Amino acid sequence: MESTDLNWWLLAKRQWPLAVSLAFIAGIELFTAGFANPWWQAPGVVVICAIAVLAPRRPFDATLALAAAIVFTAIYLRFLGVSMQPHFWISGATISVTGAAMATIAIVTREASRWYAVSGTVLIVAAMVAAEVIGYPLVAADYYRSYAPDPTSYLFGAVLMLVISVGTGLYFRARDNERRSQLAASVAAAQNAERMALARELHDVVAHYVTAIVVHAQAGQLNRSVDVLPSIAASGNEALTAMRRLVGTLRDGESSGPAASSSLVDDVRALAEESELPVRLSFDLEDAVPQELARSVLRLVQESLTNTSKHAFAVSSVDVSLSSADGVLHLAVLDDGVASGVPVGGSGGYGLVGMRERVELLGGTFSAGRREPTGWTVRADLPIA
Repeated sequence: MESTDLNWWLLAKRQWPLAVSLAFIAGIELFTAGFANPWWQAPGVVVICAIAVLAPRRPFDATLALAAAIVFTAIYLRFLGVSMQPHFWISGATISVTGAAMATIAIVTREASRWYAVSGTVLIVAAMVAAEVIGYPLVAADYYRSYAPDPTSYLFGAVLMLVISVGTGLYFRARDNERRSQLAASVAAAQNAERMALARELHDVVAHYVTAIVVHAQAGQLNRSVDVLPSIAASGNEALTAMRRLVGTLRDGESSGPAASSSLVDDVRALAEESELPVRLSFDLEDAVPQELARSVLRLVQESLTNTSKHAFAVSSVDVSLSSADGVLHLAVLDDGVASGVPVGGSGGYGLVGMRERVELLGGTFSAGRREPTGWTVRADLPIA
């Protein structure tokens, strides 16, 4: 029900220690089991361990699947007359199964909401208890003839394992919350810095040209013989240019963005060279591109190449194509890199939002997403008129 949206590469990076540990323990258990054919328990153990490894993708669903797998394994082993070996507690679980259950409890405690975390933990604990009850008669017939297991020690050990699992999940949950708080504080600080930069820019640049307009207008009122309209028009154009530059700086987060020249093709080539990526360019522009549209196209190309540099590795090619037909400019940026994940603390993710808003404000359509088997695609269709 809750998905952390981890792709397979990020999941492998995060979960490989757990996968290796469970595989190692399960292998030792199978080859040191105390009965002739230990492989009857292998399918159930493999499924249980696999669910624990994949749990971060859908934590609560993993608790449902794990609980069902534990109970089903205990039932079919009871039906076959085979007990878990070597059993960790009284009868119904091995170290690998117990470890998988503990890991899944820690994951659901860390990732899921409070209600789902509590429900998932209760389900797994109930499944483990059911496995003990189902498997106990088989073990009791062979191992507990001369003595009975100590329920007190069993209860103490079970509670200790549960506390360790929940405590581990709560620890990582607290770290995640702290990381989000730090990110929110960083965003607030950046916003404050932007407001200060806006105040300085308004005072030093825009206000200067507006003041010039007011002065020339007043001079024209006092002396009607003086032609002040050219001066007012020039100051107005400068003010508009400064305002556009300011808005672009605030929206894109950088004070030195790409400036459009008379040739969009040359500007895109320059961006490709600056990116130091293996960019392959393709141009088929049949229509003249206005300066304002060219500036937006450069921003889209720049942000796409920046995202490739920041969030992908093993990039062997980045294809950038620009074409026009029937009054529509088509932009496509495709790379074949492997996603490197989200940095510690997380990435704001505003780049795609900004690109989409920029395209939609110009009346175009925007799409972005993963390619198969690897890579990322950005496409934009912009009306030229």
